Amino acid sequence: MRTRTSRLTIAHVSAWALGAMLLLFLAVPIILLVVLGGAGIGGALRDHDMIAALETTFVTATIATFLAALCGSPIAYALSRAKFRGRALIAAIVDLPLLIPHPVAGIAILLLVSRDTAFGSTLLDMGLRVVGTPAGIVAAMLFVSAPLYVSAAREAFARVDRRYEFVARTLGDTSWSAFRRVTFPMARRGLASAAIVTWARAVSEFGAVVVLAYNPKVVSVLSYDRFTTGGLRDALPIAATLVVVSIVPLLALRALRYDRSNEAV
Repeated sequence: MRTRTSRLTIAHVSAWALGAMLLLFLAVPIILLVVLGGAGIGGALRDHDMIAALETTFVTATIATFLAALCGSPIAYALSRAKFRGRALIAAIVDLPLLIPHPVAGIAILLLVSRDTAFGSTLLDMGLRVVGTPAGIVAAMLFVSAPLYVSAAREAFARVDRRYEFVARTLGDTSWSAFRRVTFPMARRGLASAAIVTWARAVSEFGAVVVLAYNPKVVSVLSYDRFTTGGLRDALPIAATLVVVSIVPLLALRALRYDRSNEAV
């Protein structure tokens, strides 16, 4: 009995040690980045290039998140509610960008929207240039972040009991009215969480953006540019600023989950 207990204790200690090693590996580099680069954040926020990059990043990430929510919500709702032929294929298509290396994703989008393609030349004829413009940044951010929105929104809709929708339909609501008056309000916190995650992912994107639009620069590209031209010292304040910015959506997510847990109680 003692031998078995000692073995269990050793197993538990080993498991906790392995977990602690991973936590330290995740936390220590970020802590070092903030500590070493934090002193330069004030100067970075007075840097005109940094201010322009922040504005470009926030605006394009917000547009990408809006498009992901607008176009992704119907897909998420259909995947959570309907059973139809091709459902697995649609889910796989939505999830596929999560598995593609992001520079490859940028190249894939480039094959669609460059001026040498039929679609890209059509856009140019309409006065819309994607490559090397904020539109290219939005396209890159949307490609890599929309799957996260659809996945999280699908779970939010799935958590809504379908019986409430059926009751609304029996009381005379149309399917759209039942969605607007019942399903959406009950799923709104989950949808808000999905939008926050999508926005945070869009803000942090680098690989696909740098292929489609090196300029105008977003913060991640500016950080890389400063690193390649000035070394680690020049890149640290910008990288630390981006880490601090990333804390904001994290806090928003925690606040939403805290409110949801209080509602459950």
